[in-house]
Amino acid sequence: MTRLLLIVPFVLIASAASAQQQGQDACGRDASRFCRAHLSEGDQVVLACLKQNRARLSKACQATLASHGQ
Repeated sequence: MTRLLLIVPFVLIASAASAQQQGQDACGRDASRFCRAHLSEGDQVVLACLKQNRARLSKACQATLASHGQ
């Protein structure tokens, strides 16, 4: 039982990291293509840039943004 209590938080952290990685994979190419000038300015600036270019984004990136409430 103690092992289970120690393992569960690590599984949850790994799951969250995996979801974040999938989002980066889905939008990475679009961010490089449309927001290259802003990549060093932080995640929020890149997100704003992606939103400004939403119509030009790949379907995978659009779906990732929508699934995260963006």
